[in-house]
Amino acid sequence: MQTFPETLLHHLTHTPDRVAVTLLFAREPDQPITYRQLMDGARGYATAFVQAGIRPGEVVVLILDHGPDLIFAFFGAVLHGAIPSILPYLTEKLDPEHYRKSLAALFDLTTPAAVLTAPAFAAEVDAAREERAKPEILLTPMSQRVGESTSQPTNQPTNQPITPSTDQPIPPSPFPLFSPSPSAIVLLQHSSGTTGLQKGVALSHEAVFYQLESYRKAIRLTDEDVIVSWLPLYHDMGLIAGFLMPILLGVPLVLMSPFDWVRAPARLLQAVSQYRGTLTWLPNFAYNFCAQKIRERQLEGVDLSSWRAVINCSEPMHVESHRMFAEKFAPFGLRASALGTCYAMAENVFAVTQGGIDAPPTEDVIGLEDFVGKRRARAVPEGGSAVTMLSAGRPLENVEVRVLDDDRNPLPERFIGELALRSNCMLTGYYHRPDATAQAFHEGWYLTGDLGYLADGEVYITGRKKDLIIVGGKNVYPQDLEYVANEVPGVYPGRVVAFGVYDEQAGTEEVVLVAETDATDEAERQRIADDIRVRVTKGTAVALRVVELVPREWLIKTSSGKIARGANRERFLKREV
Repeated sequence: MQTFPETLLHHLTHTPDRVAVTLLFAREPDQPITYRQLMDGARGYATAFVQAGIRPGEVVVLILDHGPDLIFAFFGAVLHGAIPSILPYLTEKLDPEHYRKSLAALFDLTTPAAVLTAPAFAAEVDAAREERAKPEILLTPMSQRVGESTSQPTNQPTNQPITPSTDQPIPPSPFPLFSPSPSAIVLLQHSSGTTGLQKGVALSHEAVFYQLESYRKAIRLTDEDVIVSWLPLYHDMGLIAGFLMPILLGVPLVLMSPFDWVRAPARLLQAVSQYRGTLTWLPNFAYNFCAQKIRERQLEGVDLSSWRAVINCSEPMHVESHRMFAEKFAPFGLRASALGTCYAMAENVFAVTQGGIDAPPTEDVIGLEDFVGKRRARAVPEGGSAVTMLSAGRPLENVEVRVLDDDRNPLPERFIGELALRSNCMLTGYYHRPDATAQAFHEGWYLTGDLGYLADGEVYITGRKKDLIIVGGKNVYPQDLEYVANEVPGVYPGRVVAFGVYDEQAGTEEVVLVAETDATDEAERQRIADDIRVRVTKGTAVALRVVELVPREWLIKTSSGKIARGANRERFLKREV
């Protein structure tokens, strides 16, 4: 079984001058990095970690912006035998108090040896350190262009500057003599969401390579492909599909900053056209975002005919999002058949299923009443309401998926329950969390916490088990209500959230639904709210009384782009509308 150092050494030996990754920057020239340059930069950081006293097996947290330092530091930690974990910067999309608390909790639980960050962010990291966990703060130089010398940053109290210079001799212990066991932990992934950054998913070398081998087959990946990505590297979709997979497998990667993409999403399509990109992964919201934000004048001369797979992943997938995206960019060469789907999670390294490669993803039209009331996915009865589900595809060849009831007994096809899986690319465990690791497994099966069903061997995702609302003793799944509300004209697609708020007088939870809209006319807003109430009540038998319409960009998202149900509930309760 391969390991990261062995694989990197292979590329350095056989294709040293091949471009591993091309970094894109706003208003700056593109920056290609060959495997030789990648290894020189990584070995420079490996040396710096040795000199900073970091030992093999210790965790190094990386909080760095898009650029070569992030790439070199990640692989430098790996070459030294340390365990890298990439975390997000604090941005305007994240709640500052929640971010700092999550970071402090991570330090306390994971006990990293060091945090590598830019000088400008050192104070933020320092504020999250507590007496029980005070990792060393290492300051990287300001991001350098490949080939430029690094300059020593200004020293700050309690912070240690490091200079990852490739001019210094490389100690023999980090590389190339460092040879980890395939079962050794190579990296930590920290998921976003309500648990914050506290559950570090520990992945071994062999788990990553088992995933890459099976996923390579599922997407028909070859070295003729070109992956183009803007995804952040602190999330499994960006880290695995948009970073490690292409670099380790020798597939060209074109990587842009997520901040640049948000400001100018057309740059993704321009990059696909320029570099003849073939593969890209997107969360569902990005399909809507691109279709609505990108103007035709920004796509002059753009040719998307090389795009063979644009894969929807990371959050509930909507048929309408695919249709909007396909219609908007068809004039520029995008084929509707290029739109694919994937169900993924960090605990399985990345992909669990894949669809849309050999044929378009299956659309399953089912009866809404059975879907909500009986947790069944059956044909629409005469005169009944319908909902269209988008298949996430079939499990990878090394992954098994089953659906369990509340007693953890297997359910037959088209019964909705909790998805469980097992594979040879599962996490080693939640880092320093044996309790959480034990709770996550049942008789060898990993309990995902996701709800869904199987039909004709394909997997359909319907929601999250933890989001359950109980109204008068009846179980209500908010995703069911959100599916209905998303179909109402005037509601911004994919920007709806439902949650429960306890009603002391009634002694039970009351359902609240918040939806974004562009409508400003009061009569039109009232029509939209009334239409949501009628459709939800008719289709789900839930008496929806509280519908709050809010302007665009009001809803809070997690760092991975999902609607943050808990944070939006708190915001609603504060009446910040």
